[in-house]
Amino acid sequence: MEKKEANHINSYLSFRLGTEIFALHVAQVHKILEMTNITEIPKSPDYMKGVINLRGSVLPVVDTRVKFGMSPIVKAKGTSILVAEIEIGAEPIMVGLMVDAVHSVLKLDKEDLLPPPRLGKSTQSDFISNMARIKDKFFIVLDLNAIFSSEEHLSLQDISAVKDSLAQENSNSQTK
Repeated sequence: MEKKEANHINSYLSFRLGTEIFALHVAQVHKILEMTNITEIPKSPDYMKGVINLRGSVLPVVDTRVKFGMSPIVKAKGTSILVAEIEIGAEPIMVGLMVDAVHSVLKLDKEDLLPPPRLGKSTQSDFISNMARIKDKFFIVLDLNAIFSSEEHLSLQDISAVKDSLAQENSNSQTK
């Protein structure tokens, strides 16, 4: 499906971080994984939990709660990893987002989507694509590309490149 077609879909995946409900456009979410062992990367940012093997590819995993300034995720029965796509320029990069629980896929009409709040210059809300209203409840629709600044994109790329290199070396040493 092309991006123009995908963006016309009005479905969003909702998930919980702490007590708050957030959502991502379904076009950005490629998979939902059960929690698995994560290989830590030394000297990485606090929110970077490490990497996992996803069908032979290295996937960087972010503790989304830490990224948003919350306490770290405590692994529980519902803890999941959302495999999502972010863009660096025109290049898509896959990243795993740890969430407390996945809720559901929601269909939202245009009237359900409200503009993000204007909180003033001192508070940054660039990562909010929209506020969604379902009945009397509001939740935040995230803009993943805005969450990860270009500096952090490089960090994700660097960590993936290092891990790819280590995986290749490990593979080469096992075949010898």
